[in-house]
Amino acid sequence: MSIYDFKVKAQDGSETAMSDYKGKVLLIVNSATGCGFTPQYDELQDIYEEFSDKGLEILDFPCNQFGGQAPGSDEEIHTFCNDRYGITFPQFAKIDVNGENAIPLYKWLVENTSFEGFDKNPMGLMMSQVLKKIDKDYKNSSTIKWNFTKFLIGRDGNIIARFEPTAVMKKVKEKIEGAL
Repeated sequence: MSIYDFKVKAQDGSETAMSDYKGKVLLIVNSATGCGFTPQYDELQDIYEEFSDKGLEILDFPCNQFGGQAPGSDEEIHTFCNDRYGITFPQFAKIDVNGENAIPLYKWLVENTSFEGFDKNPMGLMMSQVLKKIDKDYKNSSTIKWNFTKFLIGRDGNIIARFEPTAVMKKVKEKIEGAL
């Protein structure tokens, strides 16, 4: 099984085959509009503008599973992202990334990666404290921990890296450059 075996729901409700992205480097992100990490949209858009002509696609999957931080409709979320951050990369229908309602793509991503740990910065320390209250054993599970977890997929469809939301975007950008 590879990433190209999956189909996802576009924002307009139509089905999109991941095989449409064969040969591209993909950065897959679960996002939210009301999260402390939402300003990452600025950096994601900058990265997209810099590398989209070299074969990068950023695929954005809004998710309301973490603190109810993506409460709007798909259209409201898209309007917010366009108006506030000017995103031009593809944004898909809102999804679940964990649990029985997680879409198959995310089940596959989670099953084939491990939790990388939070960076040792103020946001990382805060996230560790929040998650310890929810699940004392959170570090030993590969589930998505919060909004803006990212997966880097190579041109061959294989997973190159997983980045937790606290990962410094410079590190993400360097890995993308290497994949391109």
